[in-house]
Amino acid sequence: MTPLRPGAAIGILGGGQLGRMLAAAGAQLGFDVLIYSPEDNPPAARVAAGAWSAAWEDTGALTEFARACDAVTLEFENVPVLTIETVEAAGTPVRPRAASLTVSQDRYTEKRFLNAQGIATASFEPVDGPGDITAALETLGGKGVLKTRREGYDGKGQAWIRSPGEAETAWQRIGEAPAILEAVIAFQCEISVIVARGPGGETRTWAPPRNLHKDGILSVSSVPSGLPKAIEDEARAKAVTLAEALDHVGVLALEFFVLPDGTLLANEFAPRVHNSGHWTPEACQTGQFEQHIRCVAGWPLGDTHRLFDAEMINLIGEAGLLSPSILGHGDTVTLYGKREARPGRKMGHIVRRLGPRKD
Repeated sequence: MTPLRPGAAIGILGGGQLGRMLAAAGAQLGFDVLIYSPEDNPPAARVAAGAWSAAWEDTGALTEFARACDAVTLEFENVPVLTIETVEAAGTPVRPRAASLTVSQDRYTEKRFLNAQGIATASFEPVDGPGDITAALETLGGKGVLKTRREGYDGKGQAWIRSPGEAETAWQRIGEAPAILEAVIAFQCEISVIVARGPGGETRTWAPPRNLHKDGILSVSSVPSGLPKAIEDEARAKAVTLAEALDHVGVLALEFFVLPDGTLLANEFAPRVHNSGHWTPEACQTGQFEQHIRCVAGWPLGDTHRLFDAEMINLIGEAGLLSPSILGHGDTVTLYGKREARPGRKMGHIVRRLGPRKD
């Protein structure tokens, strides 16, 4: 492909905080960034060169948007595949293409795809109704986590089941939607790998952060992870394998459970920039947002060398209405421009540089 020149227009499907940070990165590289979102005046639109507010199914608006863009990307994985196909039909390339979304939007499809690439996951069984849960529990050792096959994030669409008697209640809690039951894993910690892949197949990965969750929402990501280099290298290699198998263009995140013996089990992947990579702009030579724009534009990928030890702290709900007095030397705050601080809502993050890289 011919690389885009500065001044070209890059479109982003979705208007949330990831789109906002991608728009800022695109502007820094000299691109005009255009936002398409069903929301009216979303956070990303307020820092972009232009915005469309229309439904995902609005063929006319999507075609107009596509023709205004030289390339289009996305900020979250639940953009309908039909939306991607409509943009492509207008003659505008979408990076990543629909294959990455098709796999990631269904947890059952996703786990089967990961396993087919030699990337192990926790054991799982499909669940199409409460009657399937009893048999699945027997297969998985008597307890598990029920997860909707589609959508659901930050702990939503999930319910623990510790006995067959909880099956009906758990089914109702997830909205009586097609699901999977996943085996419970006694893991040591969770890490993720952020990988970028360009249109020509060039790849780069960042140091895997150790991730801590609270109430199902990422709370802190820190680097270095404290794990042996061999485990980190294996995780990075698996993420590259996944990106290549999908023919993915852009940034992708693959989450892992790390067992006490060092075994890696993939949890899920996101075909986009990721919350656990928010530390990369402040701590690395090239951050995930700039890198994603480079991929979309067909530019050479930047160096992902980590320069600092760091931690990223999510600002959730009222914590996003922070006082500047809490910021210490070396802290960088990013707020997402959201108008209302609701419980469980990601409002921003802080990156704290802990000193020059030591490992």
